[in-house]
Amino acid sequence: MAPNLLGIRITHRAMRGDTRRLAVLMNDLVAGRQDAGPARREAISTFVTRLCAGIHHHHRAEDDVLWPVIVRSAGAEVDLSDLTDDHAQLDPLLDEVVRDADAFRGDPPAAIRLAKNLATLADLLDEHIEEEERLLFPVITAYVSEEDWQQVEDAVRKGGDIGFDLPRIGQYARAEELAELRRLAGPVLALLLTLTRRGHRRRQRFVFGAAA
Repeated sequence: MAPNLLGIRITHRAMRGDTRRLAVLMNDLVAGRQDAGPARREAISTFVTRLCAGIHHHHRAEDDVLWPVIVRSAGAEVDLSDLTDDHAQLDPLLDEVVRDADAFRGDPPAAIRLAKNLATLADLLDEHIEEEERLLFPVITAYVSEEDWQQVEDAVRKGGDIGFDLPRIGQYARAEELAELRRLAGPVLALLLTLTRRGHRRRQRFVFGAAA
């Protein structure tokens, strides 16, 4: 059977969605359409930092585990150089966004730089993920074994921030996708989603506003 790519699809959707939402939020703060006192700035900064750490971790797992699996499985069927170059461009920008977010905690004018870099990050991330899914997902489905794909998924989970990542999977998964994830993962997933949901929703409302 072909590898099930549902998990990585939802992960990509969550990374893109939250990066774009943060860019819009910061633009609203810069334009004066929203306000952020010290506590909200702290919450936004923490959210940005955890999101960037998750994207970094995802890229490392791709570079160190997924790329070798694809080369071993598909060989000349795919050229990974452009996607690797994207990582080399994105990762320093992620570091810059984290520095901007840290400055924003105590320096409200730092919102201008953070808004600009988040908008750039959102655009680049959209382009990169769309290209990655277009090029690699058919190759993975055709050539990568379930066993090798499980190795990739294990590497992505290892070292991840489950308290941050898991409820966002629950947020961005469509109803039918969430049902499939629960079927695949069993009752443990349902329990973890329940345990992390309340804190996630509270954090979302504080960071993004009452409508989040």
